[in-house]
Amino acid sequence: MALDNHQLKAASDSAAFVVEGLTKVYQMGETEVHALRGVDLRVRHGEMAVLLGPSGSGKSTFLNILGGLDRATSGHVQVDGLEITELDDHDLTRYRRDNVGFIFQFYNLMPSLTAAENVALVTEIAQDGLDPIEALEIVGLGGRADHFPSQLSGGEQQRVAIARAIAKKPNILLCDEPTGALDRSTGIVVLEALERANREMGTTTLIITHNAASAGLADRVMYFADGAIERVDKNEVRLKPSDINW
Repeated sequence: MALDNHQLKAASDSAAFVVEGLTKVYQMGETEVHALRGVDLRVRHGEMAVLLGPSGSGKSTFLNILGGLDRATSGHVQVDGLEITELDDHDLTRYRRDNVGFIFQFYNLMPSLTAAENVALVTEIAQDGLDPIEALEIVGLGGRADHFPSQLSGGEQQRVAIARAIAKKPNILLCDEPTGALDRSTGIVVLEALERANREMGTTTLIITHNAASAGLADRVMYFADGAIERVDKNEVRLKPSDINW
């Protein structure tokens, strides 16, 4: 049944994440380190958000909890209505596998496998994944499918990592400093690949970056400080990666 305009707007405005009172405390000997201090946030389906803040402000801890890589000390995280803070280890692993794509600063490709074979590592276990070549074409590397990581530049390797992450068609794409090891021109190409995946696949995308200029790419920008979100800014118009100043 087709949705009417009101229903379509409600769907587009609905929350992919609902985070309430999220805290994370690490015990370091006799010292408690408060990595997150009562974070509240809603992120819409299909939104692209950039997370900014100094080292130690809680950005990576926040992303790791959303992705099911770490557990909260207290608070709630709902993803499409699923309370992931209550999942046991088995169900949390299943949540990561079925719903989340991860991209990190370092590419973590298997050196003995081609680009297509690296992507296939994910598609072989995905419930409804993309063809590896199709995923590589989305990031502009369809012609490099048979190349090994040693035959690819750093930017190309990162784009293979993006293809691998989006190949299982995740609901959520979490990126921790995806351009941190790249120069400006290469970083722009990588950001273009992320923007295209967000735009064409509707994947809710959160990007941690040290580059404040990247804030212009986002629908909203979350500024972290001392384990909390200090403020949230909204961009009326998203910039193209080629338009940002590094």
